[in-house]
Amino acid sequence: MEEKEIMCFRDEDGNKIEMEAVAKIYVEEKEYLILSQVGENTNEDDACIFRVDNVDGSEELNLVEEDKEFDTVKKEYKKLLYNK
Repeated sequence: MEEKEIMCFRDEDGNKIEMEAVAKIYVEEKEYLILSQVGENTNEDDACIFRVDNVDGSEELNLVEEDKEFDTVKKEYKKLLYNK
């Protein structure tokens, strides 16, 4: 069984949120992580896409909010899912 990668974040109110790494995707030489919240009341449609940026030599996750970039990564993820 494959081990899940769980990451912990804090929301705006300081509450701890655990997210599971669903996929790592590369689009146009940029790295993206698709993360889904861990818990009973979550589903795959609630996944978030983060761009992995290199800032001063360390990795920083930035939520993808621009529609065009989001759609491009989502389309690439669907290609990976259905071409296997």
